[in-house]
Formats: sequence, C-alpha cells, structure tokens
Amino acid sequence: MLDFRESVIALSYIVAAVFFIFGLKHLSSPATARAGNRLAAIGMALALGVTLLDRQIVSFWTIAIGTLIGAAIGVYFARTVQMTAMPQMVALFNGMGGGTAALVSVAEFLRLTRAGDAIGWGEGASIVLGTAIGAISLTGSIIAFGKLQEILPGRPLQFPLQRLINALILLSVLGLGGFVVIGGGGSTALWLLFAAALVLGAMFVLPIGGGDMPVVISILNSLTGLAAALTGFVLHNQMLVVAGVLVGASGTLLTLLMSTAMNRSVGNVLFGAFGAAASDPTATASVVGRTVRQTTAEDTAIALAYARSVVIVPGYGLAVAEAQHTVRELATDLEKRGVDVKYAIHPVAGRMPGHMNVLLAEANVPYDQLLEMDQVNGEFPQTDVVLVVGANDVVNPAARDDPSSPIYGMPILDVDRARNVIVLKRSMGHGFAGIDNALFYNDNTRMLFGDARQSLTQVGQALKNV
Repeated sequence: MLDFRESVIALSYIVAAVFFIFGLKHLSSPATARAGNRLAAIGMALALGVTLLDRQIVSFWTIAIGTLIGAAIGVYFARTVQMTAMPQMVALFNGMGGGTAALVSVAEFLRLTRAGDAIGWGEGASIVLGTAIGAISLTGSIIAFGKLQEILPGRPLQFPLQRLINALILLSVLGLGGFVVIGGGGSTALWLLFAAALVLGAMFVLPIGGGDMPVVISILNSLTGLAAALTGFVLHNQMLVVAGVLVGASGTLLTLLMSTAMNRSVGNVLFGAFGAAASDPTATASVVGRTVRQTTAEDTAIALAYARSVVIVPGYGLAVAEAQHTVRELATDLEKRGVDVKYAIHPVAGRMPGHMNVLLAEANVPYDQLLEMDQVNGEFPQTDVVLVVGANDVVNPAARDDPSSPIYGMPILDVDRARNVIVLKRSMGHGFAGIDNALFYNDNTRMLFGDARQSLTQVGQALKNV
C-alpha cells in the first residue's frame, strides 16, 4: 500500500496534469491565453513543489542553488528581451529543455550502471531515445536561434553531399543506440551517441530557410516534449510523462496546421531548402514590365481618414521595425474618427507561431479586433482600405491565381480584393519564397516605401491635419 507521502505526490500530479490540460486549452485563443499561461504555471509550481517530497532527493541545497541561478537568468531575459526577439528566446528556451532531457537520461544511465542495476530493453530504449532526441532539439534550436538573430545567414545553408552526411550521422546514432540497448559499449557508447545527435541537430536545421522557422520551432518543441516524456519513463515520474506528451502532441498538431497554412508538406519544409535558389523566371513573368504606384504619407492619411473600414495586415516587417505601438496609435486615431479598424492575422506571419498576436497584444490591441484568415477573407471586398505593414508572401495573389508560382495553393489573405491597398515596405525586396509579389503591381495598390515605424508616424502626423 502506498504510504501517505506517495499518495500526496500521486494526487498532486493528477491535479497538476489537469491544470496543464486546461492551461493548454486556454492558450488556443488570444483572449484567454494569459489565463491559460497562469493555469499552466500554477500546475508546474505544484508539480515542482510536490516533487521535492520525493525521498530519492539527496541534496536540497543543489536544487535551491540551481533554482536561484535559473530564476535570475529567467527574470533578466524576461525584462530585457524585446518582444520582437521573442522567437529567438523561445527557440533558446526550447533547446534548453531538450538539452536537459538528454543530460538527465545520460545521468540516470550512469547512476544505474554504477549501482550495478540491470537495465532492461525498454528502459534502455527510453534512455537512448531521450538522449538522442533531446540532443537534436538542443543544437537544432541553437541553429534556429542563430538564424533568427541573424548571427547565421537566414537562407538555407547547403554543401555537397549534405544529405549523405546527414544519413551517415543518423545511421551512427541508430547503431550506437542499438548497441547501448543490448548492453554493449557502456557509457562510452552513450556519450558518443550524445555527441553524434548534437551534430545531427545542427545539420538538420542548417539547410532550412529562416522563413520556415515557425514550423521548425514547432517541430523542435514537439521533439523536446517527446524527450521529456521519455525521460519521465526513465525516472518513473508520471508527471514528466504527462507534461512531455502534452507538449509533444500540441507541437505536432501545430506543425501540421502551419504546414497546411503554407500548402506544403512537413517533408518539403524540412528537406526542400525553400528559397535557396533564385526563383524560376516563369514564376514572375506575370509582373514583368509592370510598374508600381507610389504614394505619400499625406495621401495615405487622406485615404484612411475618409474610409469607413480599414484592415491592417501585420507581417515580419512590423516586427523588424518594432512598429506595433505606432500602428496601434494610428488605429486609435482612426477609431476616434468613426473608422472600423480590424487586424488580419495569417497563421504563418512572422517568425514563430502567434508572433503577430504577441506583438499586437503587447501594444494592447483588443483581442476582438484580431481576425484569423478564414474570418477576415470574406470581408475584404467590402473593405475601403487595407494597410499591409511588412507582409509579403502571405498576401501574394499568385498563390491563388498563378499555377506556375512556387507558392501556388498556399492559403493567403485576399487583400487584393479590397477597394484600396497600401503596402508599407522598405523596398521591393522579396519574401522568404524569393519571388515577386503580384499585389504590388495591381491598379488598386499603392506603395509607401520606408521604415514601417517612421512611415506610420508620418501618416499619423498627417492624419491630424486632415
């Protein structure tokens, strides 16, 4: 029979799991995301606190010191990292989770080996998989961070025989893993597996373009969850298994949803090196010889002032310019004039899942003004002005109309069907797909070139004089 302490631990883990599930459910909507985060945090605090009751813990001082160091680092980053750099921080935190799972699996293997305990095939497989998957997630997330932070080039990085080398590394990981499971090689084989998996994680993400990082981060997140669940099996900790499975499952579902939103398979994202080469000339033939129509901040202000409805489409350019507060101020001024203002959010806009939602939430944009693609597409034909701030491929009508385009079939925001479209961009540069945007050449489109925040500030100032 379980003693009282074990009963408290088991019951508390169940309660924490319920908090995790409801927290995850609330995270599915911007309006309830903050409450969901709190619920999940409460569940984690409960799980961590109860785990300290475990008799196997031998040094509370080590835990206390580690907690203080980790808390200090966490508070520092939380207060200093800009919201525009949140994708990079998410990638790093995700990598730390994978690395922790891998090291815990290795540590448990070393403990069992030194104690002379027999390691069954099931337990050995969990240790091997937890080590390999966690290590892949660690270095893969670090490479993703480097691409997002522009420490590494955002384009796909390829070299001759890359896939062959990756295949050989993968085979070595599988071979070493099988050797460890059957009881051969001991800790040396496991450390070699760990090192090979670290290399494989980096090689796995290098050939993926920066524009695909939202999907990659989601995949790495699900891998970290899987590694944590496997570590839970090794430690016989039900809470870790439940938490890891929830993270892995939600990350997998999010990956599939984003791939669908891009009309690309997960395999194409991982192995297609999308945007690595120059686009096919036929993909841009429809815009050759056409010219764009430029506008000014004053003319943009007049168009917005006399509109009845305005839809703002945020993109990566908004994040780069840190223009979320400026666009919110402009929207507030328009609302005071009686203009109906909404925001259209594409599922893969930005550099991580929910990137645009996070930026606009920081600027206190009301949640009911944030419309998903399926909600807003039917409203564009009745919209007077669409203001595109830094978005590119997600508003390219070639994805809908041009079968020769490499992004053909990708669901887009149908902004070209609005009465007037004003696009804020630094230049005529391409999106991550590396192709021209047919929207820029439409008769109802005007281009306002310059830094998004500066352009929006100028539009806001001009609006006061209309």
